[in-house]
Amino acid sequence: MHTTPTSAPEAPASGPTLKRVLGLPSLVAFGLTSMGILSVVAVYGAGTEISDGHLPAAYVAALIAMLFTAHSYGQMARHVPVTGGAYAYASRAFGKPVGFLVGWAMMLDYVFLPMVNFLLFGLYLNSLLPAIPPQLAVLMCLLVVGLFSVIGVAWIKKMNFAVVAASVLVILVFVVLAVVNAPDLTVQSVIRPLTLGDGGIAPVMAAAAIVAFAFLGFDGVSTLSEETRNPKKDVPRGIILSTLFAGLGYALFSVAGSLIAPEWRSIENLDAAGTELMQRAGGDVLMVVFVVVNLAGLVLCGTAAQMSVSRVIYAMGRDRILPGALAKLQPRFRTPYVAALLVSAISLVALFITLEQAVYMINFGALIAFAVVNLATVKVLFFELRRRGAKGTLRNLVLPLLGFASIGWLWTSLAWFTYLLGAAWLAVGLAILLARRRKAGGHVGLNFDDGARVDGAAESPEVAGSR
Repeated sequence: MHTTPTSAPEAPASGPTLKRVLGLPSLVAFGLTSMGILSVVAVYGAGTEISDGHLPAAYVAALIAMLFTAHSYGQMARHVPVTGGAYAYASRAFGKPVGFLVGWAMMLDYVFLPMVNFLLFGLYLNSLLPAIPPQLAVLMCLLVVGLFSVIGVAWIKKMNFAVVAASVLVILVFVVLAVVNAPDLTVQSVIRPLTLGDGGIAPVMAAAAIVAFAFLGFDGVSTLSEETRNPKKDVPRGIILSTLFAGLGYALFSVAGSLIAPEWRSIENLDAAGTELMQRAGGDVLMVVFVVVNLAGLVLCGTAAQMSVSRVIYAMGRDRILPGALAKLQPRFRTPYVAALLVSAISLVALFITLEQAVYMINFGALIAFAVVNLATVKVLFFELRRRGAKGTLRNLVLPLLGFASIGWLWTSLAWFTYLLGAAWLAVGLAILLARRRKAGGHVGLNFDDGARVDGAAESPEVAGSR
């Protein structure tokens, strides 16, 4: 099959590199932890309110949209197996300036995602221990996550498995108890939230744009390509499997929630709806277990998010788009510790914003990155590498275009202030890009490093040895 000579971002041939320690189970666990299996409760109240009680239908719509995009991430991860995620893929397809702006938009997603976890940690710890002010709990979580993000994936992956298992167990117990204790268990009560309500499809799609937040993190798997033993095979599978498992879990949880609380307006605190749902289903014991597991999950979810954004910043620093100091690796753990500490400093903003503001800003950056990755898949794989034929056309043209269309649909459902603040963020990124361009003497100076590879091009010894 003909392949056009191309280049892609690659780790430098000399100097310290990221450590390849991850396999498929670790990637799936990382993806699930990044999304936070219990993150369904973070948007349960807002999603139920916007969809007027049809949250499961919104999750099904969001899952379909996310699977198309996850497929595109998987395809690009297979052919551009380097760290950086959407930044690397957009750079490969459209050039480094576009890649930078996509990475900058994605940083809005990744920078605010840890903040959401910190804010939720504060809410839930305060609900369990009212003597601890939410802001103090937020600061505690921020410091722990900063430490974990410097330690790196080799140690965190062990905790991921434990928290994923505990989260799945909590959801299963909740589902069973919700069915047993449902005030009105009928076939209609199960099916109703999965269908459209009196408002038609508009409320469901508006809610889907919000609950898409719960899926954010699957793309973080793509940033671990240089820490995966067999990235071309395992990263795409990890992306798809973690997205699918999370979506099924979210839909199941939301159906159970509609059974135990069929009238969503009866929920007293929509921001912390999880505690009330758990208490209705299993009493104080299940509620306390949920809060404890959720707190652990929020710490690891925040860690996964911070690790992802620090690797995007690391990749930009390595490519000299951002200051090169951001590409420094911690000698012992071989993690981008300067980038991680920078994210911790920025995350102090969580002490001054609301949960709703953080969620909306995350969706802006994420949806930009998702849309561009779908287009990058078409440009690189279908047009440049000519991965065509019946199967290739489906994988590299039809599915990515469906992904782009579905993301566009979600895009139209965001709140107006999201566009305003997002445009301001992009304007700052463009100013940085132009300043770097002037400093480089008229061109961005952002060519990919030598030794890069796509498909048939030369592979690094680590990748070649892992195949």
